[in-house]
Amino acid sequence: MAGKAVTLFIDDTEIRLLVAKGKRVQKWARLPLEPGLVRDGVIRDEAQVVDRLRELFKVAKVTVNKVIAGLSGLNSLYRLITLPELPEAVRDEAVRHEARRVIPVSLDQVYLAYQPLPGPKGETRLFLAAFPRNAADALIRTLRQVGVDPYLIDLAPLALCRNANEPRAIIVNAWSTNLDIVVMADRVPQVIRSLSLPSEATSLSEILPAITEELDRTITFYNSSHKENPLDSTVPIFVSGDLAESPESWQSLAGKSGCSVSILPSPMEFSEGFNPNQFMVNIGLALKELLLEKGEANFSLVNLNALPQVYLPKARPVAGILIPIAIAIVGIGALFYTVPLLQNSMAETDALRAQLPPAQRLVAEHQKAIITLQEQVAQAEPQIKPVEATAGVFEATFTNLGEVRAQVDGDLSQIASLVPADIALLYGGDTVTIDVGLLDQAEITHSVGQVTVIGRDSDEAAIFRYARALRSSGRFSMVIISSIEAYEEIIEEEEDDDEEEIKRGFNFTFILK
Repeated sequence: MAGKAVTLFIDDTEIRLLVAKGKRVQKWARLPLEPGLVRDGVIRDEAQVVDRLRELFKVAKVTVNKVIAGLSGLNSLYRLITLPELPEAVRDEAVRHEARRVIPVSLDQVYLAYQPLPGPKGETRLFLAAFPRNAADALIRTLRQVGVDPYLIDLAPLALCRNANEPRAIIVNAWSTNLDIVVMADRVPQVIRSLSLPSEATSLSEILPAITEELDRTITFYNSSHKENPLDSTVPIFVSGDLAESPESWQSLAGKSGCSVSILPSPMEFSEGFNPNQFMVNIGLALKELLLEKGEANFSLVNLNALPQVYLPKARPVAGILIPIAIAIVGIGALFYTVPLLQNSMAETDALRAQLPPAQRLVAEHQKAIITLQEQVAQAEPQIKPVEATAGVFEATFTNLGEVRAQVDGDLSQIASLVPADIALLYGGDTVTIDVGLLDQAEITHSVGQVTVIGRDSDEAAIFRYARALRSSGRFSMVIISSIEAYEEIIEEEEDDDEEEIKRGFNFTFILK
């Protein structure tokens, strides 16, 4: 296609602008952002970001009123769901019902977007994305203040997938502040992890161990749930972002998997001086409309529009356009019949006047009936007020309970999202038990204004990494390591074995406020 696409992606550190026509990059520009203007993918200071956007458009000499915008994948969730074959008229409600079951946060906190995928006859297979309302709302408000309409929105990890011309692949996109890892299988993103990296890190070498650990954890998680077709050494690993600039770090990424590691290739052509590694999200956004040829059949199947429905333009009904035109035509035709109709109406008026007295008596009877009903309503009103007062008390109570629930859901969701993806959460009352991966065992107790995390792990360093991740999340004003104590346990062996095994580790307690 020879169409034109203008894409915009705002992350925690900078704004990236890219203009593409057909399969070629025409213009590009980057503008750094001061710390704090955007945090965890959410625009915190809209006025300052609006100024930076105007500056970027001016420097890049780009005049535009519509863009394809990218949204960070932080705090977003993705699911592959299967429903019975349903008519489109009821599909939205069915998806929301299923989302309430599979999404571990309140739907009041997220927007949903979904796309049907090829599936067996009689079933509806869908790719579902849930992303934070506050991040999407802030992005749309900010762009509209600049006079720009984001008519298409996509999540950054999904845009990255659109660049990989492989049915099975692993994509690792790392910048200084955040990391995206995607496992592609059958041209569909099967596992997506987006997380913030330690804010105190100043170089790629400092965060490389964390990236390697998260990649190993993601591969292990995928293979544990796809034992019939696990990821092996034939599956390529593609890197982009700052990670693509440091090929000496790629060997550690391959790790035990033995996968080949290379730069995520750009499906678009570009001029000298353009660094595609820093614009892979923008390129993927442009490909939402500038689709590649049908013969290139190994790109991602997922191409949904994450623009929330509340921001979609309201289509004017066809009847609203045709009715005024029809009225005008009828009015013109009526002019030809006005004179004879006027003569007939005068004769009918005289006949109607003779029928007026009986009609007046009927109206008087109806008025008496209305007065009687009004008196009955007046007698019932004193009985209604006590009921309304009681209902008000119940409504206030339910509202308060809902706010507390939303707070607890948000805290638990944040705590759970920062541990590895293969963690199993077992809910029981106010306590969550975590048993796998990073933490051998942990207990979370939520009370008003405070969350207590108690657990154990064999690796003391892992406990400190978990605490740093909680501090970097921005969810809690204070993360206190209350205690870390070493422990030893004697594990009894079989009766015929005289030796005893000693298991060592650390018990810890965090206080989150």
